[in-house]
Amino acid sequence: MLQTALEHIESEQDFGDTLAANENVMICCGRMGPMCLPVYDVMEALTPSYPHVAFRDMAFDEPVGRIIRSLPETAGFTGLPFTVYFKAGKVVSATSSIQTMEQVTAILDEHLGAQD
Repeated sequence: MLQTALEHIESEQDFGDTLAANENVMICCGRMGPMCLPVYDVMEALTPSYPHVAFRDMAFDEPVGRIIRSLPETAGFTGLPFTVYFKAGKVVSATSSIQTMEQVTAILDEHLGAQD
């Protein structure tokens, strides 16, 4: 399990339940490393400003990480983390490697709706 303040997806059941219960979901699949930590920090900071988005993390090296690693949208990714944005259960955007606050908010606003 990752050591973040985000809610964790630890099983395929958690993944399915998260997508079923939330219209807008951002999942960061990574490790506790230098490229991933800033993305987790951005997600934690944005949580209060985007109450309509479910921010979750997922451990890249655990069996559950296969869900994100096997998506067609992440097939060519080489840098961690793999960050995937879902709207109504469908992938609407995916990024790899470190992302800034500005990059994340641009994707959230474009694909999951601007801040309320």
